[in-house]
Amino acid sequence: MRIEPKKILCVGLNYKSHAEETGGEAPKEPVIFSKFTDALAEDGQEIVLPPWHRCYDYEAELVAVMGKALYNGDEAAAKDAIGGYTCGNDLSARDCQFRSNQWLIGKTFPGFAPVGPRIVPAAAFDPSEPHRIRCEVNGVTVQDDDVTNMIFSCPEIVSYISRFLPLEPGDLIFTGTPAGVILGKPKGQRTWLKPGDEVAVTIDGIGTLKNKLI
Repeated sequence: MRIEPKKILCVGLNYKSHAEETGGEAPKEPVIFSKFTDALAEDGQEIVLPPWHRCYDYEAELVAVMGKALYNGDEAAAKDAIGGYTCGNDLSARDCQFRSNQWLIGKTFPGFAPVGPRIVPAAAFDPSEPHRIRCEVNGVTVQDDDVTNMIFSCPEIVSYISRFLPLEPGDLIFTGTPAGVILGKPKGQRTWLKPGDEVAVTIDGIGTLKNKLI
């Protein structure tokens, strides 16, 4: 799989369960942030955790891959513009993320946007139908939900983003993570990701994205 996006965009708090576990409320509009393209990583790639930060977290996500250009498109046009879907892991450094109300610096370290293992064409994957999404750390399931539980659907997200900036073929949109992240646990029960851990994101109908942390 080879992707060369110009933009990597992400949606925060797009599962009610995740918003609640982190002390927030379900948003009225999609919460949009970004990662830079050097955060992109592929299935099987080892990802370096910078030793000068510490609170590393996983976020299993469905990723929409743009197949056509779109600017200020409605939901029907947005659905047509999505070329396919893949698995993603919105890796996050929580001790950096909340230094301000802009999440960027905790989200875009090199390799912190792994995607894969393949792109399934939109004609063969309908995110409005049930597809289990789960995350495992060292073989232990830590997230387990269904993509149909997203607050904002993929066409809603893509249409919304296209009102503010033009989307191009190859652009990636991470659509949010369900409950089960480390940040959502009580402070005394948080065991952050560390070198040597292997994180696997599986979405039924797509496959499994695996990355070892070093």
